[in-house]
Amino acid sequence: TGAIAMPYVNIKITEEGVTSEQKARLIEGVTNLLKEVLGKNPATTMVVIDEVPTDNWGVAGEQVSSRRKRGI
Repeated sequence: TGAIAMPYVNIKITEEGVTSEQKARLIEGVTNLLKEVLGKNPATTMVVIDEVPTDNWGVAGEQVSSRRKRGI
């Protein structure tokens, strides 16, 4: 007992040119949201962004890369 619960948030996005600035804004925004809604300490809040190649992400039974080629 006495362990500190550190929030851990994992954001998964397709690997499609998200900028470092956009990632920084996501990290800051999620951290602030956890502070505002749940009262979590930003100093112990961890946010990880995983970029997944579009060949490895499927929607509606097909790869996102295939959908992008068709303009979807």
